[in-house]
Amino acid sequence: MTACEPVVRIQAEDFDLADEVSRLTAGRTDIGAVVTFSGLCRDESGRLAALELEHYPGMAQAEITRIAIEASERWPLQGLAAIHRYGKISPGENIVLVVAASTHRQAAFEAASFVMDFLKSKAPFWKKEHRADGSEGGWVDAKDTDEDALARWKR
Repeated sequence: MTACEPVVRIQAEDFDLADEVSRLTAGRTDIGAVVTFSGLCRDESGRLAALELEHYPGMAQAEITRIAIEASERWPLQGLAAIHRYGKISPGENIVLVVAASTHRQAAFEAASFVMDFLKSKAPFWKKEHRADGSEGGWVDAKDTDEDALARWKR
């Protein structure tokens, strides 16, 4: 199977889901399925004013690219994009987007899920909460459920 060349971007700026899907699929008639995952910042029942994401630029880009290349080698994809934001993000704003395009839906679903499971548990990002009441927020720890989700992709 021929691997597609994934698009990976780490940026402070917001992104538009429809624009990213159009960019990935423009002029392509071999795509029968596009699966997207868009992760948003929650307000945590009104207690969160913002989430601040920090990263090591070179390391984060390399790790997400590695994950995206692995996905494109495991599934027959016509396109794959992974976009992750950093900086201060308010509730309701975009944090992450994964777009997987394939001839058939199963490959697109599995590739998108694979990339998100790795992003959630292994991408080198750190999240700090900024609380709505102005008090000091803490760093957000990884969840055991994220590691459990990742385990299903082990070969």
